[in-house]
Amino acid sequence: MYGRDGNENKNMKTLSIWLRRILGVLLLIVVAWHLWVLGWVLWWKWANPGETSFMAIRLSELREKDPQAQLRHQWVAYEKISVNMKRAVVAAEDDNFVDHDGFDWDGIQKAMQKNQKKGKAVAGGSTISQQLAKNLFLSPTRSYARKAEEAVITVMIETFWDKRRILEVYLNVVEWGNGIFGVDAAAHRYFNIGAAQLNPGQAAHLAVMLPNPRKYEVSFSPRLAAHAARVQGRMRFVDVP
Repeated sequence: MYGRDGNENKNMKTLSIWLRRILGVLLLIVVAWHLWVLGWVLWWKWANPGETSFMAIRLSELREKDPQAQLRHQWVAYEKISVNMKRAVVAAEDDNFVDHDGFDWDGIQKAMQKNQKKGKAVAGGSTISQQLAKNLFLSPTRSYARKAEEAVITVMIETFWDKRRILEVYLNVVEWGNGIFGVDAAAHRYFNIGAAQLNPGQAAHLAVMLPNPRKYEVSFSPRLAAHAARVQGRMRFVDVP
């Protein structure tokens, strides 16, 4: 009897050791991942991202149907993007952009209340900084783990980048249609002009597409057009970096 208890204790001790080792390895993986992300955040403070996680995902999807498929994307400097576009995106997506630290707590609370009232997720409350974190490193899938990771990366971005850089990168990498990334590609796709030539109406049109660009690329409803008109009306009141 004593021998069996001794073996059980020995087995439990061995199991405990292995569990600690596994947890240690997992912790090292998590730390390594965040150090890798931080390295890119620091590098992209000055260098322009050539490809984002969202770009890689969408290109892979396109090449399942066409192995020769390419994304439409052209980087354009901040000063060469129409101020109308900057104002439109802030007005539509994150009107407290220049003031918050990466998280719009009032917006999150309002989104939660709206979702609770509707009984489903109809509003997100994500800031431009949070959306950028997701686009650069994560995936479109929704989960609590992804939201937590998004929050960590958002803190990194807000810590090391200024608002001008955040908005510049966001406007250049965000998805604007099937295989279309960045404001310059979007301006050419929808209006046959460059990002610098976008007028207030065109900028508002592009801004309201962002929540579901591939859907609105093929179906820009009267309801969405009315939303664009409201965004255009608010544009002159928002601040941009």
